[in-house]
Amino acid sequence: MEDMKPTHRRTLLKAATGALLAGALPRTLLAQTAAAATEERHFDPRPGEWKSYEVVTRVNLQRASGPSTVWIPLPAIDTDWQRTLSNNWSGNAKSMKMGSDPQYGARFLVAEFDGSAPPRLEVVSRIQTRDRAENWKKPAGATEAPEDLRLWLQPTDLMPLDGIVKTTALQITSGAKSDEEKAQRIYDWIVLNTFREPKVKGCGTGDIKTMLETGNFGGKCADLNGLFVGLCRASGVPARDVYGIRIAPSAFGYRELGGKPASLQGAQHCRAEVYLKRHGWVAMDPADVAKVMRQETPNWIKDPDHPLVAPVKQALFGGWEGNWMGYNFAHDVRLPGSSAGKVGFLMYPQAESRGEPYDSLAPDSFAYTITARAI
Repeated sequence: MEDMKPTHRRTLLKAATGALLAGALPRTLLAQTAAAATEERHFDPRPGEWKSYEVVTRVNLQRASGPSTVWIPLPAIDTDWQRTLSNNWSGNAKSMKMGSDPQYGARFLVAEFDGSAPPRLEVVSRIQTRDRAENWKKPAGATEAPEDLRLWLQPTDLMPLDGIVKTTALQITSGAKSDEEKAQRIYDWIVLNTFREPKVKGCGTGDIKTMLETGNFGGKCADLNGLFVGLCRASGVPARDVYGIRIAPSAFGYRELGGKPASLQGAQHCRAEVYLKRHGWVAMDPADVAKVMRQETPNWIKDPDHPLVAPVKQALFGGWEGNWMGYNFAHDVRLPGSSAGKVGFLMYPQAESRGEPYDSLAPDSFAYTITARAI
């Protein structure tokens, strides 16, 4: 994949109207086990009763020397699929206060430690969440004013909307007669032509221009759903990433689509939404289709219409399961007091000691834990 020739890559992009791009996925099909080849599973999230959860993030900052700062993302979403009930914190910091991103409204705790004792911090968030599923037969209609949607049509540092991003988006959506058809074409393109790459750290970087320029369509949720969002925006369809974390197992038996409540480090997951004129904000998650294809069974499933994958592919165009907590929709976040500059997105704890950043993707050496329980 990394050594794909430019002429081959141009061929891929020309075929981007919904058919499988030749060569965008590895060609050699791995043999499926007999069980996986015939297995079919139900996956059909539907809006219903709200479920309540308590999510606890604990930090015991390792190797802190002198003044240190910790930033913890806080859920700040109130919609018809999530309610944020409360955020509370405690610890031995000299200062603890809530910060916010002025452009996207993301919220986070800023805890400053003076170095007199090993930094300790606990954040307790209580939320309610429920499944989503769009009723395509009964459109809800637009509820957002056009000026409020402009933000979701803008480029970000890692999501430019010109050049190869624009060209690819126009090729995929050529001839589409509605925003719904554009979203469907882009969703199908992502499912057919990108793939989950387990070796990528964390959730990926979301550098969609580099993905398209190199022809390397492997990544994780911030990459694949970020590419979906960028292509939608470049096609004139408002879209946004939703950064959060899985907090409970899937009720439908998919191991890879749930979190282990006793240990949620590494359970962070980015989802997506598009704004459709006849429906309002609609849930999307093509990256989780790729995750089921790559990791739900011991063998890599290459066919999105495989009986194990097909119900997920169908349901995640317009829906998602409510075993997940959203933090924010923010890109390019500046954390107050940070010497590291902007972060592309905020869904991991962040920390610095004497201006040196910690690796937010290494919870054991950071060190932090995240747990959840139903309440």
